[in-house]
Amino acid sequence: MAEPTTPVSALATQICNQISSVFNKPTSQPTTLDLIVEEVAAAATRKGRIFVYGVGREGLMLKALCMRLFHLGLSAHCVFDMTTPPIASPDLLIASAGPGGFSTVDAICGVARSNGARVLLLTAQPESGSSSVKCANVIAHIPAQTMADEEEATATAGGGGGGDGPKSRPLLPMGSLYEGAMFVLFEMVVFKLADVLGQSPEAVRDRHTNLE
Repeated sequence: MAEPTTPVSALATQICNQISSVFNKPTSQPTTLDLIVEEVAAAATRKGRIFVYGVGREGLMLKALCMRLFHLGLSAHCVFDMTTPPIASPDLLIASAGPGGFSTVDAICGVARSNGARVLLLTAQPESGSSSVKCANVIAHIPAQTMADEEEATATAGGGGGGDGPKSRPLLPMGSLYEGAMFVLFEMVVFKLADVLGQSPEAVRDRHTNLE
């Protein structure tokens, strides 16, 4: 007889609880949320543009943030879009490297700093010593599991083969917890920025595309 399946609502609750636990961990002051809001607001004050970059699903989360920053009335751009302008000293780059660094993120952070822009790095490994970390003016710590953490845990357990039997399959594999935390964090950022920038819900909606 087949085992009963877990209700969808229970799975959703478990995922939300795992993401919520990331924000329950002790952090330094100011919080990651405050750091991001302060950096974006400061860039807006100095008439700077906001650039975002991340690889894979981290990049997708940052593209979602970029869309909302545009809706908030900011000049926001995804690195590698055909309409992305050159970065300069008044600007801010928001980059993500969950495991601490990636070759492309390292390079882009270096280019941004060499052109005088500020670099805000999101990462789960602020002590990695990567080029991204070294280039960052500000490091926003998201204390969530990434793919690198899972690989390390698997290696420590002997690769998950033999001996102790099959390991339970994680509900949020690889870097999904980090990426889910990014999405929730960015929603909080947008909520707080709307107040800081004096943007009403109507003004935000008015900037949404009508070419759909």
